[in-house]
Amino acid sequence: MHKGCAITVGDLGEFGVIQRISGRLPRTAAVLLGPGDDAAVLKAPDGRVVVSTDLLIEGRHFRRDWSSGYDIGRKAAAQNLSDIVAMGADPTALVVGLGLPADVGTDWVDALTDGFRDECDLVGATVAGGDIARSETVVLGVTALGDLGGRAPVTRSGARPGDVVAVAGRLGHAAAGLALFEAGVTGGSPDLVTLLEAHRRPRPPYACGPAAALLGATAMLDVSDGLLQDLGHVADASGVAVGLDAAALPVPESLSAAARELGADPLEWVLTGGDDHALAATFPPGVRLPPEWTRVGAVTEGHGVQVNGQTWTKGGWDHFRA
Repeated sequence: MHKGCAITVGDLGEFGVIQRISGRLPRTAAVLLGPGDDAAVLKAPDGRVVVSTDLLIEGRHFRRDWSSGYDIGRKAAAQNLSDIVAMGADPTALVVGLGLPADVGTDWVDALTDGFRDECDLVGATVAGGDIARSETVVLGVTALGDLGGRAPVTRSGARPGDVVAVAGRLGHAAAGLALFEAGVTGGSPDLVTLLEAHRRPRPPYACGPAAALLGATAMLDVSDGLLQDLGHVADASGVAVGLDAAALPVPESLSAAARELGADPLEWVLTGGDDHALAATFPPGVRLPPEWTRVGAVTEGHGVQVNGQTWTKGGWDHFRA
């Protein structure tokens, strides 16, 4: 390394990078033994551990010319923490596998680490450990863990005819932001900037997951691949039909502004766009929904998902067909 040049992960080496990352991460009460040993040790007060894992690959799930290291850390943490709250659980920790090219700067890794830290802070979790290796592109394998606090998990298979369907969080924002990036739009009005930021960094409604479990939600999931596709999983697992009311679906002005910019249909983003990590759930008909939840449909006998009584022909995200 020449004097005055930026330090890269190749300069530090594997253990230097691990030490640098670990030094930027706090330890929460749930972590009894954190980074530095063969494995982490976590508390499991409930006696059960909720586990989910996800993979993010550069060029497939994010681009470093569109998103900063900080953005990518927030996004990688968010999409995994959201899976935990979608089960009605409280997130406790993440474990991260990180693949990096040798020429990545340590300042970028610092920003990535800070993104993980700040997103975990929102739910009282932390990164408890992980692994690092050299790779041709940036790859993140994230495992999230959570605690049910004595509650039953809210699965996809509990919806019953007569239940109401409701959503919490943003829908279609990340998809609209991606469409703007792909069209070469990287700025503009506050509405467009909001959508670009939504693609870079989702905002899952974390508190709504455990709260929905306490309200008696019969089924719930994280909307990562599009509302229609994900509710289709609930319909299939529960052996029911889901009917959506298009007029009840939230289409804010920011989506309408982007649709005008690109000549698109904002409702398509709401119905089929992924990566916002909203929550969709079904509730017994007598439950009074808090304002964070919007009723958008109902569960009936039958199968599949319909919008205004019609089958929507366009689906959501499929990693092997997109």
